[in-house]
Amino acid sequence: MSRIFKPRTGNQYSISFGDYSAVVTELGATLRALRWKGKNLLATFDANETVPCCNGYVLVPYPNRVEDGTYTFNGATYHMPIDEPDRMTSLHGFGYRYFWTLENLTESSVTLSWRAPAIPSYPFDITVYAHYELSDAGLSQSVTVENNDDKPAPWAFGIHPWLANGVEGHTGDEIEEDNAACHLELHAAKHVTVSPDRLLPTGLEDAAGTKYDLASNPSFEGKGYDDAWTDVEHVGDGSTTATFTRPDGIQVLLSGDATVNSWQVCTGTGFGADFRPAGVAVEPMTAHANAFRTGENLETVEPGESYSTTITYVARQI
Repeated sequence: MSRIFKPRTGNQYSISFGDYSAVVTELGATLRALRWKGKNLLATFDANETVPCCNGYVLVPYPNRVEDGTYTFNGATYHMPIDEPDRMTSLHGFGYRYFWTLENLTESSVTLSWRAPAIPSYPFDITVYAHYELSDAGLSQSVTVENNDDKPAPWAFGIHPWLANGVEGHTGDEIEEDNAACHLELHAAKHVTVSPDRLLPTGLEDAAGTKYDLASNPSFEGKGYDDAWTDVEHVGDGSTTATFTRPDGIQVLLSGDATVNSWQVCTGTGFGADFRPAGVAVEPMTAHANAFRTGENLETVEPGESYSTTITYVARQI
């Protein structure tokens, strides 16, 4: 008798409410799909295939790159696996590499947890909870870390959604053309400059009046990004929002709470056709690249304490 396997990305947790539906995978608590009125808001992928380009990852305990995979915290130095040999960097933490535990599943919500294993590169005993909930207000994604340890733990957080450009079935340069017709509005005063060979931060520059000025809702025509912005604008409720507009008139408002202080935007320009998602990655973060090395915006979660960030997705037709 043949053996029946579950998908390579684990169990698929489907939730829905009104016009919204979503699929979260057991692997990494990854947001594999988000739909509104039947339209894909994210560039999705096959549940049995390798995740193409970090699509929907929960980036814990840090987002983006760490130089040489090495960091020092509270006087001790740790060495992480190198994920980008050509750049000699570690990338996007550990959470996406593991199956998470289902804590609760309802028709409109799902909660998964991940306890960091006892590994030398991150020997801190933390548990991370990812809670997804759909409502008339869209999708809420809340991520909470709890420190079970008797020592402090370093922490930063981000997510990696590829917002769909609205065109299905295209690859490579066709995606570049489709992205060019999309617009992104983001209010952030500073652009993070990086080394061209390793994409590690070298400083900050004013975004106003440059190609990195996204406040006026520019299109992606002639622009390729794999860049971070900081000194973001927070409105009265403490939130910061990136607004992505597609040619079909669907607009996605991706917001982070007051803990979000940086955004990464990646158009996938120059990426291989076999793994380039059909859209633009728009990534809210509590710290940008190399935070484990620089300590910039790095959170220290004390024993018995917790730290939470909430992200929301809202779709509308304009």
